[in-house]
Amino acid sequence: MIDGTTVTIPDPAIAIACGIALVTEDRKRSGLFLDHTVLQNATLASLRQISGQFVTNESREISNTEPILRNLRVRTDSLHSQVGTFSGGNQQKVVLCKWLLTKPRILLLDEPTRGIDVGAKQEIYTEIDRLARTGVAIILGSSELEEVLGLSDRVLVLHEGRVTGVFSREEATPQAVMACATGHPQHAAM
Repeated sequence: MIDGTTVTIPDPAIAIACGIALVTEDRKRSGLFLDHTVLQNATLASLRQISGQFVTNESREISNTEPILRNLRVRTDSLHSQVGTFSGGNQQKVVLCKWLLTKPRILLLDEPTRGIDVGAKQEIYTEIDRLARTGVAIILGSSELEEVLGLSDRVLVLHEGRVTGVFSREEATPQAVMACATGHPQHAAM
């Protein structure tokens, strides 16, 4: 349900139209085309809205993409640089930019900082916080406990596919979350 309305999402185009975006955990296999440019990757999910259905408008693509890349602090000499030559952190920021261009209402983040350096992590954390403050619903999946505790208002813990704990920010202690994550929710309150 989105805003109280039941939706059926049979394909990615419908998800995008409903305001849902997914930053995948594997940017190299399912988040980017490494042999394409920054601009081509960044505008891929929103090309019809930005550029048009039949003819691309590169100047509109650039004017929409540059501010987001600048805000995310993507380090590149040109929007025409091949994204496969970038660091992992800059690649992940291009993936995030791609989905931010769709103006999502719901942003699914699957291991959003896997394989990136500490500086890039902090920049992505800052953007996640900014997005949440603007009203974007963020669902974050992460195996990094510090990341979960630092970014979440509510924590839902799974063990072997089952919910074993739900915590508010205040209740989500490392001990409680780990007890549930290891299948011992009865130890979460201790």
